[in-house]
Amino acid sequence: MRPTKNCMDSLCITTTLLASICASNVYAAAEEYQLVWADEFDYTGLPDSEKWGYETGYVRNNELQYYTEADPLNAYVSDGHLQIIARRPHATHPKVTSASLTTENIVDWTYGKIEVRAKLPTEKGMWPAIWTLGSNIREVYWPKSGEIDIMEYVTSKLGVIHSNTVYFDYDLNTKQQKNGNATRIEYLDAFYTYAIEWTPESIRFFVDDKQHHEFHIDVVDKDRNPFHKPHYLIMNLAVGGAWAGEPDYSSFPATFTIDYVRVYQKPQSQ
Repeated sequence: MRPTKNCMDSLCITTTLLASICASNVYAAAEEYQLVWADEFDYTGLPDSEKWGYETGYVRNNELQYYTEADPLNAYVSDGHLQIIARRPHATHPKVTSASLTTENIVDWTYGKIEVRAKLPTEKGMWPAIWTLGSNIREVYWPKSGEIDIMEYVTSKLGVIHSNTVYFDYDLNTKQQKNGNATRIEYLDAFYTYAIEWTPESIRFFVDDKQHHEFHIDVVDKDRNPFHKPHYLIMNLAVGGAWAGEPDYSSFPATFTIDYVRVYQKPQSQ
C-alpha cells in the first residue's frame, strides 16, 4: 500500500516525518532508515531546478528522441505528478522530443533505499527507465562508473519489468551486465512502486515491496568498485532505439507519470 501524501495523524509534524512515519511499506522503516531526499511533486510548473537537471540532445542507444531542457511540453508537474512526455515531430519541434531528468551535480548517494512510484506508458516504441550512474562517470567513463537499472521497460513487452546492473570487469577487461529476473505488473494503467535497497553487500530490486532480483556487489575490488561509490538518479522516457523498436506516432503523445521519488539512508551512510 502506498504511503499517503496527506496523513492527518498528530505525529506527522513535518513533511519529512510524514513520509517516514505514515509509510506502511518496508522501505520507510523509521527505526532503520531516514528520509534524506524526496520530491513529492506537490507544486505546479517545471520540475524543481534545485532537485533536477536535464540530459539534452541525442544521448544513447540510437534512440529517436531529442531530449529537451526545461521545456514544459516534455516535463511538467501538475496535480501532484511529474509527467515526462514524448511528442511527435510538428511544426515548431521538427524532431521527436522527450525529457530525461537527472540529479547529476545536484545530489548523489552511496547505499540506501530509492523508491519511485510511477505509471508507465503503453504506446508502441516507448522505453521509460529509472536508473542510476556513478557520479565519477565524467572521469572514468561508462561502464567503469557503474549503472543500476531500478526499472527498465519497453512497450514491445507489455507488463514486463527489467532490472539490471552494469560494471567493468578489470580481470576480463570487458563490460559485464547482470540482468535481473524479469517480473510482471498486472495492470498496465496503474501506479507501481519501483525500488532498490542498496547495502555494502548487495542491491535488491523490488516492485511494490516484492523482491524480484538481488545482485551481490563485490564483483570488483573495492577501490574500483562502482557500487561502493556515489550514484546519481535518472528518470527518462526514450523512444525507439536499440531495444524499444519503432514507435507509432499516431498514438502520441506518450506519458511517463511519476507520483513521487524518495531516498532513504541509514544514519551511518549519510
